[in-house]
Amino acid sequence: MDISAAEFRERLEQGETLNLIDVREAIEYHTFNIGGLNIPLSKLTEASEEFDWDKNDEIIVVCKIGLRSNTGKLILQQLGYNNVKNLKGGLTGLQKSEQKH
Repeated sequence: MDISAAEFRERLEQGETLNLIDVREAIEYHTFNIGGLNIPLSKLTEASEEFDWDKNDEIIVVCKIGLRSNTGKLILQQLGYNNVKNLKGGLTGLQKSEQKH
């Protein structure tokens, strides 16, 4: 299951605290980000051993356009996380939806 940019933005605007993982490289994350943990895709499996989240907690994975985050979602699902969502269109889609908003 994925989450649209519009739904994501709406939930943030309502003040909801979301469990976010940004799977881009550190330099990309530091250039622009919306918060969350920055765990590059190549380190996701190893880093998941230190998560404080329950396997049923919602986790939203983000990247620039949604491709790496979709891979991240699949990795987390293989590790037993049951409620992982990919931000459709990634941060680019989120920025475009904010321009329309």
